[in-house]
Parts: sequence; C-alpha cells; structure tokens
Amino acid sequence: MKWTPESFDRMKPLTRTLFAAALAAASLAASAAPEPRGTGDLALIVERATGRLILAETSGRSALGRIEGLGDLSHAALVYSRDQRFAFVFGRDGGLSKVDLLERALVKRVVQSGNSIGGAISQDGRLLAVANYEPGGIKVFDTESLELVADIPAEYGEAGARSKVVGIADVPGVGFIYSLFDAGEIWITDLGDPAQPKTRRFRDAGAQPYDALISPDGRWYVAGLFGEPGLAVLDLWHPEAGVRKVMQHYAKDDPRLPVFKMPHLRGWALAGRLAFLPGIGRHEVLVLDTDTWTEVKRIPVRGQPVFAMARPDAREVWVNFAHPDNGEVQVIDVPSLAVVDTLAPGRAVLHMEFTPRGEQAWVSARDDDRVVVYDTRTRAKLVELPADKPSGIFMSSRAGRIGL
Repeated sequence: MKWTPESFDRMKPLTRTLFAAALAAASLAASAAPEPRGTGDLALIVERATGRLILAETSGRSALGRIEGLGDLSHAALVYSRDQRFAFVFGRDGGLSKVDLLERALVKRVVQSGNSIGGAISQDGRLLAVANYEPGGIKVFDTESLELVADIPAEYGEAGARSKVVGIADVPGVGFIYSLFDAGEIWITDLGDPAQPKTRRFRDAGAQPYDALISPDGRWYVAGLFGEPGLAVLDLWHPEAGVRKVMQHYAKDDPRLPVFKMPHLRGWALAGRLAFLPGIGRHEVLVLDTDTWTEVKRIPVRGQPVFAMARPDAREVWVNFAHPDNGEVQVIDVPSLAVVDTLAPGRAVLHMEFTPRGEQAWVSARDDDRVVVYDTRTRAKLVELPADKPSGIFMSSRAGRIGL
C-alpha cells in the first residue's frame, strides 16, 4: 500500500504512534551516520602508553577519534593499504593489527612473534612482511585476511643461529629487503610465489646493521652500521655489484660518544642528489652526494640526531634529537646546508611528519602529552592536539610511497 498523509490519519492511535516513532528513529540513525569522506588527509598518531591510535585529519587539524586494543605500541610502526582505507600496525609485542580508518575500528589482530621491530607492505599491496627480533626472521601475511603465507627464518652461520631483523622495506616487484643485525648481512626475498620464497643473501654487509632505508625511487638501500664506521649501500638496479661500504672514515679517530638513542634512517631525507643522515653518537647531520656516495658536508646540530626528514619540496630538512636535547627541533636550509631555525615543541620529541604537500609539520612531544602542528612556511605554531604519550605520526599519503 502506498503511504499518504490520509492513510496516516486512518491509522489506529497505537499504530500511528509506533509508525511515527519508527520514522523518527530512522531519521535519527540517518543523521548519526558518518558523512562519506576521502582518506587522503587522514593520519594516525600512536599513543604508545595506552595501546591506542588517534585518528586525525590534516585539513582542519583535528582529532576524529581513537582506536583501542592494539597492545604494546612502545616502538610501533605502520603502513597503509593502497586505497588508504586500512592501516597495518606492527607492535613491539609481535602484534600485527589491521585497522579500518573509515569505521575507526580494529578489524583483526594476530600476535605473530615475541618481539617485532616493524614491517612493510608489498608494491602490489597484497602482502605484509613483519621484521622480528624474536624469533629472528620475517613472517609474511595476506593483507586481506592476515593469514600467514610465508615464514622465513634469518638463519646464519654453521650452527644455524637466528639473527634479529631490522631495516625492512618493500622493493619494486613482489618482495622485501632487510638487514640481519647479528649476521651482518642484507637479504632480498622475492615472493612472486609466496609458497616458494626465493632469498638472495649479501654477506659481509658490515658489522651490526642497526637500521636501513630505501630511496623513494626504489634504487638505493642504505644500512647504517653500529659495529663499525660507515654505511652499507646496495644498488638495486645492479645488485650483482654487491654491497659497498661508504663513509668508513667517519668518526674513525674520534672517541665514541655515548649513544643515548639509536638514529632512525627510515625517514629518508633526500633533497635532489643529496642525502641527509644522522650521525651515530655525534652532534652532526651527514650530507652525502648520492651520485658518488661521498661526503659533502657535516652540519653541526644541537644534539645527537634521531630523525632527519626532508620536507616534500626538499627545501628544508627537519631534525630531532636524543636525550638530553630532545625538546627541540632544528631546521636545515638545503641550499646553504646550514641550520636556520630552532623550535621547541615540548619535552621528548619522538617523531615528525609532513603533510603530503609539506605545508604543515606535525611533531609529537611525548612528555607534554601533545602533538604540535607547525606552518612550515612561517614556522608558526598552528595548533596543539592533546595526546597520551604520543610517538609515531603516520600520514595516509605514505600509501603511495616506496619504503614507507
């Protein structure tokens, strides 16, 4: 029967009341439903002490909500699906979580190891690889179901010891590259057929590679060495040339300073042909020419650098520091290779992230429980967002970038 106002008048009083209530409920549900939105301006902020994520949006610089139940996020990292709808979170407790940004919900969580240090998503978006300390190796999962598809132990030496895995990144094709801290090796695993992984090993890469990065074009893999001076560089266009060590003279004759926090290379500061890398235990940022992998300059900075991150237009590099100088961020001007500004976002700055076009910088100040957003043109503070012990900040634009 077609509904009309006259048919409503002919209803019995009780029926009329129930019908009106149903219409009101339907109207309320429609108004409460979240409006459709894109994902391109979204970001996730790790609240490390509580196992939560803040979902934020960068256009209005606001927090939209929280996602709970992600376990130990004390050294958490994450990657995004190709469509930017889902994030995959790698927890320090070995947890691998799938999060829906639009529903603001945890989809699934598996505990896949005893101690994990990060992960990567394949170029085609089908596979996730998790780098594990305990047991040493990588495990590979299907992004749709989080089902395990491959387990690759990082075994080395005659006794078959297992190494901690660090510096994992996706490579062009269906595969991953990573470093073995204890073995001093770099491995590339091809997962074109996940049932039969093929691993290429590069031995004698250097003592104790502690972290690594891959350049945005997917060509260069660079591992920092903790056990000896220098860096290990692998050209993925010509892997047959093997690993070469560069900057082996760096700090060779200087007494080693205590290292308060290991630098992170994952942020990859590349400005034109110049790479900006934090020096281990030094108050310096190293500038290298990537055409020759030779030193251009050492830039004195406030403390021991942790991250050196290039603004998307490559005009500036922003640097944060280890304790006791971790309340400040310094800005390096690329043309002059000099520090041009020092900012004080708050106590214990752990991470920085630029919006996709670089007009904003988001900075986490863990001990002041806030994320500070800066205008990168004026370096004026735009807003402070309350957050419970924030650490990593991850923009959804990472979905389209190699190595992030």
